[in-house]
Amino acid sequence: MRTASLSRATSETEITVTVDLDGSGVADISTGVGFFDHMLTQVARHGLIDLHVKAKGDLHIDDHHTVEDVGIALGQAVRQALGDKRGITRYADVHLPMDEALTRCAIDVSGRPFLVFRAAFATPKIGTFDTQLVEEWFRAFAMNAGITLHVETLYGSNDHHVAESCFKALARALRAAVAIDERQAGRVPSTKGVLEG
Repeated sequence: MRTASLSRATSETEITVTVDLDGSGVADISTGVGFFDHMLTQVARHGLIDLHVKAKGDLHIDDHHTVEDVGIALGQAVRQALGDKRGITRYADVHLPMDEALTRCAIDVSGRPFLVFRAAFATPKIGTFDTQLVEEWFRAFAMNAGITLHVETLYGSNDHHVAESCFKALARALRAAVAIDERQAGRVPSTKGVLEG
């Protein structure tokens, strides 16, 4: 069972996360940030990851701490659920279209965290959601999941579509990268024999 549950509490947020990497895309998300809930639901549904996230944060200040800390907790849970990464495909990439927007995502479940994020937003907000938080979430997730992640929106003019294509692209690439490759015969997919930094 490639599952993990964890809780994270700070003076700014209280978060509980459960992930099942071999799920069916069930999402139970409640962060108090509507657009962010919508994006995490896309990750669950298109990644076929069962995802339960409950977050209570200092939203009276802004959404930053909640969004970033959910990225930290979710990344840690994914890393924990992967265990020693034995038998996984490891690498994957996808081009994800959403109407006029097209985003490319490439991933290496390497144990070595790194993020390249290139997506331009025309406005500072999507509804009440700060567009700067999209990159913040991807950084927190990649660093704590221990993955190398490249996300680039090649073009797009609608900020909602740009953001959503980034999250959906991650979902599809992550789904493929963590899938079990029967040809690996249970081996760690590395000539080193381990996938850690």
